[in-house]
Amino acid sequence: MASNISGFSGASFVPNILPPEVIEIKETLPSENKKVAIKKSMTVEEYVRNYFSDVPVMVEIARCESRFRQHDKEGDVLRGEVNDLDRGVMQINEYYHNGDSEKLGYDILTIEGNTAYARYLFEKYGVRPWKSSIKCWGGTVAYTEYKELAVNK
Repeated sequence: MASNISGFSGASFVPNILPPEVIEIKETLPSENKKVAIKKSMTVEEYVRNYFSDVPVMVEIARCESRFRQHDKEGDVLRGEVNDLDRGVMQINEYYHNGDSEKLGYDILTIEGNTAYARYLFEKYGVRPWKSSIKCWGGTVAYTEYKELAVNK
């Protein structure tokens, strides 16, 4: 993969380095008894690390599944490299999960819906929905800690 990062000699030989994807997060906060929409810019990685701060293994899964990307280079929602029905930062499979995610009110094509539905899956099934990428995240400290917590429950 060629890199468009300047300042690196031989930058085209640096694998998997992508500029961070910046997203706009809309947050509604109470202000003088009314709702005000506030936009915050952050990278997808920052969003995922914040959203899953209580579940570090999910951060590692996002890193492995999408390299912290919600969108591709063209701005479309990221599709899986192996299965193009896997979508977004958590690579939620549309075929298996679109109906259930919609019933629960999650739009898996948005970062908010994709991560929220991933949390739902995690709370219901643990890390099993992402077992196909365990070779990437299975050796992390976060996964070791997750397994230790699961054993001690």
